[in-house]
Amino acid sequence: MLSDRFMISDKQWELIEPHCLGRKSDPGRSGSDSRLFVEAVLWTARTGAPWRDLPAEFGKWNSVFKRFRYWVKRDVFRYFFEYLSTESDFEYTMVDGTICKVHRHGQGAKGGL
Repeated sequence: MLSDRFMISDKQWELIEPHCLGRKSDPGRSGSDSRLFVEAVLWTARTGAPWRDLPAEFGKWNSVFKRFRYWVKRDVFRYFFEYLSTESDFEYTMVDGTICKVHRHGQGAKGGL
């Protein structure tokens, strides 16, 4: 099993769960474990790994990817961001000018010959 340091906390999940697609109260077919699916998406985002490299603990990579695409089309992740950012605590906010680059046109340099 994956390390707990990569898992979202129960408190975080309580905020996210009501806004997930495929709740038990929803009609029709849904994924069996929305929390595990969200963890898979976060793992992929954290590592930058391709979907095919998703660890087996998260399920079949293609099934996870298809569900991800469905959620993207339904704007679920945008809604998560908007909902969760309304009460942000800035616990991990960091501004570092060394990682920002400006194109030479933004610096006032002349272009062309």
